[in-house]
Amino acid sequence: MEFEPKIVAFLCNWCTYTGADLAGVSRLKSPANIRVIRTMCSGRVDPTFVMKAFDLGADGVLIGGCHPGDCHYAEGNYKTLRRAHMLKKIMRKYGIDEKRLRLEWISAAEGDKFQEVTTTFTETIRSLGPLDWRKRIGKGDRTEHTVAV
Repeated sequence: MEFEPKIVAFLCNWCTYTGADLAGVSRLKSPANIRVIRTMCSGRVDPTFVMKAFDLGADGVLIGGCHPGDCHYAEGNYKTLRRAHMLKKIMRKYGIDEKRLRLEWISAAEGDKFQEVTTTFTETIRSLGPLDWRKRIGKGDRTEHTVAV
């Protein structure tokens, strides 16, 4: 049986989430591996949310926001960019391949881009295989946080 990755996507309400909606309304095929968490701004995605997603069993995390200069909250996406760079450094320290985190700027009018990003990201994560982070950091079969992602 082929590995099916679990991917958590934190999507900006104003752009990427609306782009995802456009992809759906346009009947563009997207992988079913993505679990969306809608945020008001990508700048509200705290780094602990990303690490918690990995801890709870996500194999990959996608953060989607407005294009730079188009943020509804002026500079939220610039904060996101800085946090993504920091997160990748932290991930490397924990032995997590930085390809498991993807940051994309997708506008409300880019349903086709949302479809392309989710498809390629799912394939990337599939090729990396399961993360199995709990065993890697010595938490074994900790079940108190088992959540369907």
